[in-house]
Amino acid sequence: MIANQFNEQSIVGEIVKTFPQAGDYFKLLKIDFCCGGNRPIIEAITDRNLDTSEVLLRLEELYQQAKSRNELGVDWDQSSCEQIIELIIEKHHQFLKQELPQLSPYVTKVLHVHGESHPHLSEVHDLFQQLKAEMSEHMLKEESDVFPTIIQAEKDLSSVKNEVLAEALKSLEDEHDSAGSIIRRIRDITNDFMPPEEACGTYQLVYKRLENIESDLFLHVHLENNVLFPKISQQSIDSRN
Repeated sequence: MIANQFNEQSIVGEIVKTFPQAGDYFKLLKIDFCCGGNRPIIEAITDRNLDTSEVLLRLEELYQQAKSRNELGVDWDQSSCEQIIELIIEKHHQFLKQELPQLSPYVTKVLHVHGESHPHLSEVHDLFQQLKAEMSEHMLKEESDVFPTIIQAEKDLSSVKNEVLAEALKSLEDEHDSAGSIIRRIRDITNDFMPPEEACGTYQLVYKRLENIESDLFLHVHLENNVLFPKISQQSIDSRN
């Protein structure tokens, strides 16, 4: 009998690293696989009051289906930190750099038109502006400072102090936590991005695009917290041994 790919002690972030499609399933279950990805799946299941056997069985089914179709995705263990960084910038940073400023006037318009009858839109607006400002500063710091440091460390670990690298990664993780908290709050107060029945087209569009930002942000943070940062940290540990 072939052993299952995952069990109760499988780490959430490692599951998505091995099997990216698991992220869609975890999102459906409201299991955090980016900022909260460094814990056993049983803890996440318990926190969500889900059935352990049911979740693991479905996860295994999805994995085997993807495997049979050769859709398991990139083997990140074979990728360099520089290659991972290039993907993060080209895919996730570029998406946010375009989407956040483009969506901003629509978020403001919906507040002005519907805010009186839907007071929660004021908080949505404020949270979105906070997310936009924080992520803009965050991406700038990554591209101008931390990512070049990681690339340099990968090429020559002796050129970067371990404590400097560790402090930089911890700072980014803290900022990821903040962004994650913001988008989770937006999801909560928008009833899982579900607009009211009478919502106009712009109202519906804003909710849909906010949900798209959440989806991209989860993958973005997962790729950094659970793939890139552990990879360069492990290289740093190995260099000392």
